[in-house]
Amino acid sequence: MKKAFFLALSIAVAFTTLSQNKLLTIQDAVLKGRTTLAPKRLQNLSFIKGADKFSYIDNNIVKIGDNATGKMSDLVSMSEINTLLKAEKRDSLKQIIILEWKNEKQFYFLSGILELIYDSGSKKVLDSDRKQNDKTIDSYDELNNDVYAFTKEDNNLYISNKGTETQITKDGSYTLVYGKSVHRDEFGIHKGTYWSPAGNYLAFYRMDQSDVTDYPIIDWTKYPAENKNIKYPMAGNKSHYVTLGIYDLKTGKTWYVKTEGDKEQYLTNIQWSPTEKNIYIAVLNRGQNHMKLNEYDVATGAITKTLFEEKDEKYTEPLAPIYFVKNEKQFIWLSRRDGYRHAYLYNIDGTLVKQLTKGKWEIKEGVGFDESYSRAFFTANDQGSATQDYYSVNIKSGELSRLTSGNGFHSAVRDAKGDYIIDNFSSCFTPREYYVINTKTKKSVSIFKAENPLKEYKTGKWSLFTIKNSEGTDLNCRLFKPVDFDSTKKYPVIVYLYNGPHSQMVTNSWMAGGELWYEYMAQKGYIIFTLDGRGTSWRGKDFEQATFRQLGTKEMEDQLKGVDYLKSLPYVDANRIGIHGWSYGGFMTTSLMTRNPGVYKVGVAGGPVIDWSYYEIMYTERYMDTPQENKEGYEKNNLLNYVDKLKGKLLMIHGAQDNVVVWQHSIKYLKKATDKGIQLDYYTYPGHEHNVLGKDRVHLMEKICNYFIDNL
Repeated sequence: MKKAFFLALSIAVAFTTLSQNKLLTIQDAVLKGRTTLAPKRLQNLSFIKGADKFSYIDNNIVKIGDNATGKMSDLVSMSEINTLLKAEKRDSLKQIIILEWKNEKQFYFLSGILELIYDSGSKKVLDSDRKQNDKTIDSYDELNNDVYAFTKEDNNLYISNKGTETQITKDGSYTLVYGKSVHRDEFGIHKGTYWSPAGNYLAFYRMDQSDVTDYPIIDWTKYPAENKNIKYPMAGNKSHYVTLGIYDLKTGKTWYVKTEGDKEQYLTNIQWSPTEKNIYIAVLNRGQNHMKLNEYDVATGAITKTLFEEKDEKYTEPLAPIYFVKNEKQFIWLSRRDGYRHAYLYNIDGTLVKQLTKGKWEIKEGVGFDESYSRAFFTANDQGSATQDYYSVNIKSGELSRLTSGNGFHSAVRDAKGDYIIDNFSSCFTPREYYVINTKTKKSVSIFKAENPLKEYKTGKWSLFTIKNSEGTDLNCRLFKPVDFDSTKKYPVIVYLYNGPHSQMVTNSWMAGGELWYEYMAQKGYIIFTLDGRGTSWRGKDFEQATFRQLGTKEMEDQLKGVDYLKSLPYVDANRIGIHGWSYGGFMTTSLMTRNPGVYKVGVAGGPVIDWSYYEIMYTERYMDTPQENKEGYEKNNLLNYVDKLKGKLLMIHGAQDNVVVWQHSIKYLKKATDKGIQLDYYTYPGHEHNVLGKDRVHLMEKICNYFIDNL
């Protein structure tokens, strides 16, 4: 018996060793990092309209679950649907994609480019009752099955009403754009049209770009190469002029909201009143330190009142519209006025009722309501800055309730009534788990637990921790150790960073939020380290605003504290520390290589900002003011001033069609390096914009990894 036991143990050990001997290729790390080598996700996970049930797709089978018990059953498989499609001489499916549940028995799905309905009652495939979207249009905003608004390539706005197309604007052009997102997608803006609640009106942005300088983007595939200008408003220069139009579907008339004031002000966070009598706009000055929440009369476009104002000595950044509480009498507003992003309850006349949430933590996303509008729901991080949980707050009592449990990172979808949520949970060492949670009783039912997708591969160990900066503030860090780590050896380190506004790289989620190429480099014997320093998100206003008027300075201080920590580790080779980042991370990489020469032996800077006066108005002026107002700050953080300080090897990479951090940044750096006799390495990706995506990303990451392997 004992002999049999040891034999079984030996077999188990041998199997474990063999099963964990696979090594990642760079193709695996790049192409499979978000697919087959990522923790499994439940596809098309959603609640079913009109039923206390949810659904998802697994192995091309539509599965139905009971909200209360989590009990699952199979509804229909792809092969069964294909049998029905074949009988009707329709194209077969390669996979099921549920677009939306129409009701408890029917869901919309795609067959090629054709939308169809599956009816589980009759077990038949039906033609869709929804108007098919015109895939050639630039933007699209659906009111219902029969009515939608869209902007064509001529930059004019149109409405399709039961198949009848109406052109709303006539003078759209390269310089005059209707119905599209404005202000470079800042301030939470992601679209350009806003339907009123009952669908009687359409509000839309009108953006006049005639004062904005043209910027050339070269198409190198043409013979000869062809220039395509874009409008790119650089810091300190003239911006675009935005107004908000209203179109009446019944009368066919258009008029404009009278948002009088500075021509270059920002019109953000559009919201209709439930009665359609008023429309609300957060009007922000170009200096971005003074916001007015204005109410306008829809019938005349005139301002009726300013509900309240918010000012900040640095900047205020409205990112979400007002959220009405059931009727037009009260609403919730999100603000950082006490130093952290919290919810405030207001009467519609602009008087503050109370602050709904408090504490040294932040509301990240929200706000939604239950059916009775007695509770508001949102995600927040009160369990720690690297965590995320889902909450409700009782609007009357202010009682806060954490609905998710388990230390880590939670995302949730909520049913229409607000009775249930589906929690998508992961943590540093938990790949992914799904739970259905009753929002009143907090009863939780497990419906799925993903396996470790790397269980067959040799991986290095990773960890999540904090270190202190010079002010004694905790900074979130993660570290990946090499495969077959030996504490008696010395290892090179690659610091991977971003450290810019609106970012959080280190989270208590799977692999601490890390990427699979870290493990590829861990196989090669490298430590990978990341630190989120001051300026990054969800740590409160003071933490984020510490970089104001001096982008790059405070961040460097924190990153260098990370280097001090690394050098304190007995297994780190202090002479072999490299650094890599993209975009803001490219700016930081170049900053650290040249403003602190000799600390890092090798750097790879992708799509780097070099001179902030060449970056866009909306982002740059929020954090730096204008170049005219902050000459010292721009000059101090202009990386052209430090080219001749470079020590070590630096590879700079840029997309040739980059329309975010335009190519001119790194071109100017190359010219200055040539003038100063400084050698650096350079590579560009024609055909790619700010990110190198698709199959070419393998080429990019192979180049980056090999640069460290060859030089660090």
